[in-house]
Amino acid sequence: MADTGAPARNGTEHGDEAGGFGAALTSWRTRRRMTKQALATAMGYDRTYVSHIEAGRHPASADVARVADQVLGAGGELWQIWRADSTAAPAAAVTSRGQGGLVVEVDQAELRYDGQTYTAMMRRTIVNTGPDPVTRYLVRISVDRYPGDPEASNRLYRQHPLTFDALGLTATCDGEPMDWQPKLDRDSFKEVWLCLENARGRFPLYPGQRATLEYRYRVTDTQWGRWFQRAVRLPTLNLSVRLVFPVGLAATVWGTETSTTAEAVALHTPITQRVGDGDEQGHDIFDWSTADPPLNARYRLEWRFSGRGDDEQAPDLRLASDRMKACGIVQLGDAILSQPATGFDLPAEADTAHDLIDELLAAMQRVREHHVFGKGMGLAAPQIGVPRAAAIVQPPDDDADPIVLFNPRVISESGDVDEQYEGCLSFFDVRGLVPRARSLEVEHTGLDGAKTITTFRDGLARLVGHEVDHLGGRIYTDRMRDGQRPIGVHEYRDTGRAWTYPR
Repeated sequence: MADTGAPARNGTEHGDEAGGFGAALTSWRTRRRMTKQALATAMGYDRTYVSHIEAGRHPASADVARVADQVLGAGGELWQIWRADSTAAPAAAVTSRGQGGLVVEVDQAELRYDGQTYTAMMRRTIVNTGPDPVTRYLVRISVDRYPGDPEASNRLYRQHPLTFDALGLTATCDGEPMDWQPKLDRDSFKEVWLCLENARGRFPLYPGQRATLEYRYRVTDTQWGRWFQRAVRLPTLNLSVRLVFPVGLAATVWGTETSTTAEAVALHTPITQRVGDGDEQGHDIFDWSTADPPLNARYRLEWRFSGRGDDEQAPDLRLASDRMKACGIVQLGDAILSQPATGFDLPAEADTAHDLIDELLAAMQRVREHHVFGKGMGLAAPQIGVPRAAAIVQPPDDDADPIVLFNPRVISESGDVDEQYEGCLSFFDVRGLVPRARSLEVEHTGLDGAKTITTFRDGLARLVGHEVDHLGGRIYTDRMRDGQRPIGVHEYRDTGRAWTYPR
């Protein structure tokens, strides 16, 4: 409990008591004629935490099981039941991954725009499922006016950095004002500790307690781009976002989601739109929500204002190519992509070739920070602006070594052809259905000048063939069947999945 008169953060007690460890704990406590408060005090935990464990609302940790067994004199029975409980151990493992074992029951975000300033409100109901009191909560604030043009963004924030004074950050815990402390202060990015304390005292969140945190800040549209992203950094049960825009701006909103196993795809749940009434009259309201989002998932909403009449282009699905451009990948339209690359004289140019592979690997690493490639990926030297015959291919297995190719040349291909969708880092907003041979024999040269013939099959044949095409001045659209056109990445349904082939 807080020592300042702050509202208590105790969960209500409701529902039948659970089976397994929770029921056993209740039985032993009753046998010893102890109240929940007495048991909690003897164990050194909050009464509410004990109540949640008995009711099955929160799993007990191993430490709780050991201490309860000792305090109640259960002779190891409680400990054995905890070990045998099929749900206690896995659930405890899941909830221990966040800040101090925190779980977010409800995460609500709202962004309002008045035509000049964006005001963000974040409301989170958190539960402490860990063994220790929580005294602070980390939040991140990131803005990017030109997400497709990092040089323009860097110039903007160097000249006009985002400041804490301009943000006007305020925070409360169950209505009680919270102090906050900067953790990281960059021109366009802040990290802040919201402290469970203020001038009146401290109010830590003890094990088993829950609290609703709410914080707000504002950013003008000269510093905020037309996108809003939510990242899942703690186990979360429900996540929702609301955007509120003046009706006259005629906003159109869409979104994408990204996980640790897949690149950006369209949101799996729809965005709803309605016109507000009452206090919200004159506003378009866009709502989106999801349940049980996976850890480390990112949900990004973007918009454009058709009614504003300005010339600014809103971030849209071309953003994927903008990110690739920011990683140093040459984009479609550059003449180098349509010109055959110059071969290497090996071993005479071994040092030059080796250095170029290092550059390709560095570029590939930059790209992989933005996307997860379930099918593997490749990169040819012309795509980083170097017109030489070198390429690397990373198989789908990230533990596999990259395949390095100098002066590659397809000398034979199978008659067995299939069609699969491909993407290209040089125009990454679309995917195209491309027919390719399922087996290729490729002659390539080592740094020592020795020539080797390697056979590649199925997925690797497709990846290698794609890169060999680049070195010949071709892109995958040159191979597509007549009448076919690439589709937008938001229409493509197999992002992050490996290609499949019949046996």
